[in-house]
Amino acid sequence: MDRYQKFASSGLGRQLVRRLGLPNPYPLRRDAALATPALVGGADRLPFLKQLETGSAPYGALVFDASDIATVGDLRQLHDFFHPVITRLGPCGRVVVIGRSPDTVAQRALEGFVRSVGKELRRGGTANLVYVADGAEDGAESTLRFLLSGRSAYVSGQVVHVSGAAAPGTLEGKVALVTGASRGIGEAIAATLARDGAHVVCLDVPAAGEDLSKVANAVGGSALQLDITGDPAKLTSYLLERHGGVDVVVHNAGITRDKTLARMDASKWDAVLEVNLACQERVNAALLEGDVLRTGGRIVGVSSIAGIAGNVGQTNYATSKAGVIGMVKSLAPVLAERGATINAVAPGFIETKMTAAVPLLTREVGRRMNSLSQGGLPSDVAETVAWFAAPGSGGVNGNVVRVCGQMLLGA
Repeated sequence: MDRYQKFASSGLGRQLVRRLGLPNPYPLRRDAALATPALVGGADRLPFLKQLETGSAPYGALVFDASDIATVGDLRQLHDFFHPVITRLGPCGRVVVIGRSPDTVAQRALEGFVRSVGKELRRGGTANLVYVADGAEDGAESTLRFLLSGRSAYVSGQVVHVSGAAAPGTLEGKVALVTGASRGIGEAIAATLARDGAHVVCLDVPAAGEDLSKVANAVGGSALQLDITGDPAKLTSYLLERHGGVDVVVHNAGITRDKTLARMDASKWDAVLEVNLACQERVNAALLEGDVLRTGGRIVGVSSIAGIAGNVGQTNYATSKAGVIGMVKSLAPVLAERGATINAVAPGFIETKMTAAVPLLTREVGRRMNSLSQGGLPSDVAETVAWFAAPGSGGVNGNVVRVCGQMLLGA
């Protein structure tokens, strides 16, 4: 429970926060509705932009299509559009900038602009950048819908690349595997994918069997008690025999064995690298070699902000989570040839039973050191996974998106 956030929203708390310049964790909206009214400017080359509702301030979203920006002088368009209206963005407002390719000076400059805007927004606002490749315009709708809705509440300062077309349909009737599904973030992912229509195979170690069964029953899925570090043939055989294959695979299972490097014995190093990375490589290879992952399949890894910025006492964990990012980058072109995708989420401070046990001072630093001045929820990670998993996100491949409220370190 975030007692500081509750205090900051009280009458006395609001006065103290304002007078002393303290962090102000504004309550976030997490519903599926698009942020409207939306003010749209720029090139307007995406079909979806024409569907956005327009209206008067306060605005729910400010969307600027910067596709036509080709020179440094053209960047003035950003100032001309946002300067008169940025203060008229409503609570939990959304800023989305759309670019064409980061391979030019002017287009790469958009990243600095968006990340800075994200740190200037107040009252739960977020800012993100979407690069849409030539010919991939029709594949951007899923991403824009996600970033303009409350489901992206804890995603800010991120850059998403849309490189291909979308696939029609939903997750209805699809089969999704979620590892480490017995609690916390894994449980939330299972529930969210089931909400979107998937039959979820909830996997965890036998020791978590009781909790796993409860989750599987709650989401109308299947419980699979299996040590993921074992022979992946057991998993692939189950998926083929019971479901004829799998459409979505979420590598959520992970462990920590924290010690500073000088005090970390080899067993702690090996255990974390095996569970968090090595077994995922083996499972992916088995899924592809046996054609278990169906055409249009989705693989989603769970990395961590620690894999981007590092963390004291977590050399093993950070190594494994940085490896997940490497796995995404190396497999993305392989999966693209099969009409499939691989992406990863990188959570920051998420409110779970594990973080509730963190010492108070460390916990408070984790909560406040981001642009939203609060911790995220397991559902924030789950919604981002569901966006990656959706058929409409077929053009989103090889991305790593931080779910961290735009953490001020490692950004």
